[in-house]
Amino acid sequence: MKVAVVTVRAESGEHGGAERLFDALVQSFRDLGHDADEVCLYTDESTFDRILENYLYFHDLDLSSYDMVVSTKAPTWMVRHDRHVCYLVHTIRAFYDMFEEIFPQPLPEHLEQRALIHALDSKAMARCRAIESIGLEVAERLTRWNGLPSGVMHPPLWENPFVGTTSEPFLFLPGRLHSWKRTDLVVRAMRHVSSPVRLILAGTGAAEEEIRDLASSDKRIELLGRVSEEVLVDHYSRCLAVPFTPKREDYGFVTLEAFASGKPVVTCSDSGEAASIVRDQQGGLVCEPTAEAVGAAIDWMFEHPVERDAMGARGRAWVEGLNWLQIARTLVSRVGLGT
Repeated sequence: MKVAVVTVRAESGEHGGAERLFDALVQSFRDLGHDADEVCLYTDESTFDRILENYLYFHDLDLSSYDMVVSTKAPTWMVRHDRHVCYLVHTIRAFYDMFEEIFPQPLPEHLEQRALIHALDSKAMARCRAIESIGLEVAERLTRWNGLPSGVMHPPLWENPFVGTTSEPFLFLPGRLHSWKRTDLVVRAMRHVSSPVRLILAGTGAAEEEIRDLASSDKRIELLGRVSEEVLVDHYSRCLAVPFTPKREDYGFVTLEAFASGKPVVTCSDSGEAASIVRDQQGGLVCEPTAEAVGAAIDWMFEHPVERDAMGARGRAWVEGLNWLQIARTLVSRVGLGT
């Protein structure tokens, strides 16, 4: 069977969690014996006109040579195909849960743009044979703003080189330095940490200068910048916990990487899917999104090594139970075709 996995990637070549998810999804269909292709548009969302061009591109895309189509991320679900299922990564968050943060005093044109995007998304996804979301956070947004139900299938890691070793007195947080990731919250939390622990950050991004300035007065905090996979795996394996405190995160592969390394996660009650996973799997602590609360949770992790290790073990067991082949099988079954 010919399967098209329809994706959007950044013109800049950025390769993050969504891009790795695309790679793994295509490979999972191939591992089932299907002829799977990624059908990708390299673009950006720098202007509203560009966003609309992207919507039109997928609306006009001819995928009739494929037996099945899987859309993933806005606006790939604009494609028209009789056997179309959506594995929803996320919509354009600037017009959904982050709208008020980006446009605190929206102009009429901003409200009109949001209404148009909602209408396009709702009508297009309603045509799908089925919608599966990557997590509860994404599924709840879809219900709230688009009035559409979906299942939930947590995507596994694309590969698992992670191992756990004896914990050392430092916290490790990798990832893109962006305001939505709230790395600044963890940095500020260190001012309230009394335990003898360090914080090591890895990654780059738009908020890097701000984070460096914020951390410059605390010698316990180190920024590594971009690191290799070997360095990433090594730091995960030796840290005592991972403080991951994003704002309404779609999914958060950092949580899975920490769990795969046998390490617990400190996250916040408004951290979206990260909070749901940590709470459901009892794989860490979920606290209020304040520097004081995060600092207290970090101190607790240092002071309770037995409980900390048990949390990490529960997280690792959950990650090891996720399966890409099962996700591909489920998506095939949703369009009424054999696996």
